[in-house]
Amino acid sequence: MPATATIKFKLTIAYDGAAYQGWQMQKTGTGVQEKIEASLAGLFASKPRLHSSSRTDTGVHALGMVAHFEIPRAEFKMPDHQLALAINARLPDDIRVLTATRARKSFHARFNASGKQYRYFVWSHPAMNPLVRSTTWHVPRTLDFAAMRVAAKMFVGRHDFRSFTANRGDNLKDAVRRLTRCDIKRSGPLVTFIIEGDGFLYKMCRGIVGTLVQIGYGRFPASEVATMLGHKDRRVAGMNAPAHGLVLWKVFYEQQRRKGAKKN
Repeated sequence: MPATATIKFKLTIAYDGAAYQGWQMQKTGTGVQEKIEASLAGLFASKPRLHSSSRTDTGVHALGMVAHFEIPRAEFKMPDHQLALAINARLPDDIRVLTATRARKSFHARFNASGKQYRYFVWSHPAMNPLVRSTTWHVPRTLDFAAMRVAAKMFVGRHDFRSFTANRGDNLKDAVRRLTRCDIKRSGPLVTFIIEGDGFLYKMCRGIVGTLVQIGYGRFPASEVATMLGHKDRRVAGMNAPAHGLVLWKVFYEQQRRKGAKKN
């Protein structure tokens, strides 16, 4: 008996994570994935399952989460350009599908991803800007940006990031990841940390940013980053930055990287 013909779609998703216990389906609380799958179930009888490029933790946001789903071809009865609109019509206002495009049969949102970019936002001013309070960490103390930028460069490259991941009670067998970028941009009081890599450990970005901010107000010297990485012990590094300042900004796929290289 021939297999049922199917069609696969790639979604790019943005969400405000404040009301959710992360991306993934949860036993208690609500994950973003659950909301989108409920919308898909209202559109397609097969109730497709979403497969995402990554997970985000409780309170973390996304602008470029990528996911895919597959349905029998016979179920898809709308023009392609209406799919995102149809999904969004059944979603709460804090979740939106930005794009929905057909994907090749072999595409997998997670296994084909070649890297990710996270951005973390800090408001560096004695008074918090109330308009960005839900997406930005307020750091009222004066920061030494020169020291922070020296320290940020030390994270770039292939390292064991055991000192910057939260312990979830399991034995972490492989904590080696490669960062290709760790930049700090400043526009007035708004400070943006841009971190790119081939993969990230649990709360790793928040551990890096929290440590850099503590370096910025003199808790550690910039040179201490090398020592922290070498110890491979979470207790020697700095604090975790709060979840609400972190955004999964973009997920890279090999074709996108090649196009970007040509443009540069």
